[in-house]
Amino acid sequence: MVITMDLKTLGWALIIIGLLVLIVFGIVFMRHLIITIQHTNRILADAEKISAIAAERSEQLDGLVGDVSASVGQVTEMIKGNQSIVSALTSIVNAVTSLKNLVTSKKEK
Repeated sequence: MVITMDLKTLGWALIIIGLLVLIVFGIVFMRHLIITIQHTNRILADAEKISAIAAERSEQLDGLVGDVSASVGQVTEMIKGNQSIVSALTSIVNAVTSLKNLVTSKKEK
């Protein structure tokens, strides 16, 4: 039994085998790409949550800094003699209360 093949048939066979291998590699590549995209979506969702938390904390901190700044300004005016001692003590108590509320709200979360 003798099989004869010409170069044209051999070339087509090699091209078809190469295309089949390329299709298998393409399928494997797409499976890995889908898994990678799913992981990336999870990471981006976590980053969005973290950004929201950071924005909320920075707003709280901004309010706290404003309160402390106002209290320090009032204490400074008191030292200069422009404010009564009772009002200055009230400002200090308000600042301490703001700090306490921020710390307790941070612990609750």
